[in-house]
Amino acid sequence: MAIGSKQEEEEEEECFYSTHLQSCRCVFSGKSIHAALHKKSYFSNPVFLQNHLLNMYFNCRDIASARQQFDEMPDRNVVTWSSAISGFVRCGIPQSGMSCYVRMQRLGVRPNQFTLLAMLNASSVPTRSWRSMVTGLTLTLADQVYCQVLRHGYASNVFLLNAFLTAKIRNGKLEEAVDFFEDAFTVARRDVVTWNSMLAGLLDLSCSQVWMFWCRMIGEGVNPNEFTFSTVLTGLARIETQDKTGLATHGRLIKCGHGGDMCVGNSLMDMYLSKQQMILDGSKVFDEMGARDVVSWTQMASGWFRSGQPSNALQQVNTMMQMGIRPNRFTLALIFNVAATLVSLEQGLKFHGVKIKLGNHEMDDCVDNTLIDMYTKCGSMDGASKVFWSMEPSDRSVITWTTMIMGFAQNGLAEQALKLFEEMLVVREPNSITFICVLYACSQGGFVDQGWRYFSSMRSDHGIVPEEDHYACMVDLLGRAGHIADAEALIRTMPFRPKALLWQTLLGACRIHGDVETGERAAEKAIVLDQKDHTTYILLSNIFATSRHWDGVGRVRKMIAEKHVEKIHGRSWIEVIR
Repeated sequence: MAIGSKQEEEEEEECFYSTHLQSCRCVFSGKSIHAALHKKSYFSNPVFLQNHLLNMYFNCRDIASARQQFDEMPDRNVVTWSSAISGFVRCGIPQSGMSCYVRMQRLGVRPNQFTLLAMLNASSVPTRSWRSMVTGLTLTLADQVYCQVLRHGYASNVFLLNAFLTAKIRNGKLEEAVDFFEDAFTVARRDVVTWNSMLAGLLDLSCSQVWMFWCRMIGEGVNPNEFTFSTVLTGLARIETQDKTGLATHGRLIKCGHGGDMCVGNSLMDMYLSKQQMILDGSKVFDEMGARDVVSWTQMASGWFRSGQPSNALQQVNTMMQMGIRPNRFTLALIFNVAATLVSLEQGLKFHGVKIKLGNHEMDDCVDNTLIDMYTKCGSMDGASKVFWSMEPSDRSVITWTTMIMGFAQNGLAEQALKLFEEMLVVREPNSITFICVLYACSQGGFVDQGWRYFSSMRSDHGIVPEEDHYACMVDLLGRAGHIADAEALIRTMPFRPKALLWQTLLGACRIHGDVETGERAAEKAIVLDQKDHTTYILLSNIFATSRHWDGVGRVRKMIAEKHVEKIHGRSWIEVIR
């Protein structure tokens, strides 16, 4: 009787410790339990608790202690090996999990379904091919593990099939994944996880097929869950679709009762905001969301900004902060673009302070680049320079350097722009956009010789083939400097057919220097290429008016009327202090 009571007491204590180890997420508490277990040596199944200790360390992300626990275990069963493989995968080091699997195979331990599931999850991380231990052929790890699935008779296990499908997709093998989906899964076997795996893969690799697979899923009677709706709505946001497809998906979402999920709400809002003329629908979704996070607020603010309403975007972010929601790096990158568009240095300085308060560990170079761009567009090159030079040299990408060079050029500091470009050449290779900014700086400063030198060095020193924008900058540079004939000759000797922009650029130079004859030739070429662009007619009319050639002005006005050319009205933003 005493023996039975003691056994029951041991079982209760084992249950107590195993329960606490399963729920433990604090390594300090876990180590306290580990220390208590060291004092007890009478448990009937020590491997059982040691496996729970191993899982606890992996759950607490204490890799070193997990490795030590695994290495010091005198006895290991298939659960031990499976826990170790799964733990390494969850902690982001699948290579260690793969090594465990190889050791397990060499020791002759037969894997179970959980082992193979953990290995398929490990193979979902794209890695190099592994050499098959059986055939000696080079196969992907996922293929090798699936061979083990078939060998051990688990071909009907839908969890393993779904994991293999996911591994194929995450390794970029979409065609193989589709074939496996069609061949290995019967209609009855395809559960919502199967469809979600396919939809997620299509979203990343072939977005245009998301809608077709979604329709198939609904046709087969599979009930979608929150993840399904989030994936499909994101897919609809990325592709050009008719409004009715989004509305149909929204209607099914309401019918299925998943509208309260925040991730689904964010995807639904993104779908509406991505479509033209549907900003109010997106705003309505936002207002009706029961819970909103920083992603929700940032998406809505981005929607306002993309629809040409930066003031509403600014108000959205300010309201978010008043509600105590902490902005992230995407919010700050957006708001610096908003401040640049509004030319509001005050708002830019305000959110620069927010960025400093949040700390650099939450930021990236994209935020710094938009911050520099904001300062340059607000005319504060001192502010832009401070941000630029405060960045780590390794964080200054080609975009960072290019933004600064363009900022100097746009603010009338062409010499500083070219000086910075020379400094850039020491540490960074420029790209095509960089040279557009450099040639623009030469144009603003009237540096003809330097412009020719940089233009020639594009192909010879950097392997960059000049494109239309580079030629436009050179034409502008030569035209501003009064080298009208050279500018026209450059256009005529281009290796490709010039567009209207090139001739309009030359036309603008002719207006500055009063060259009516060349201006008429340039206008004639530009009108042939684009007879509806009002810019050409206005420039030509101004040339005639400057030279008091009133008959020419009359002819241009008659052409505008006959060709029904409409002038696009300009607009600008101003900040009103109330």
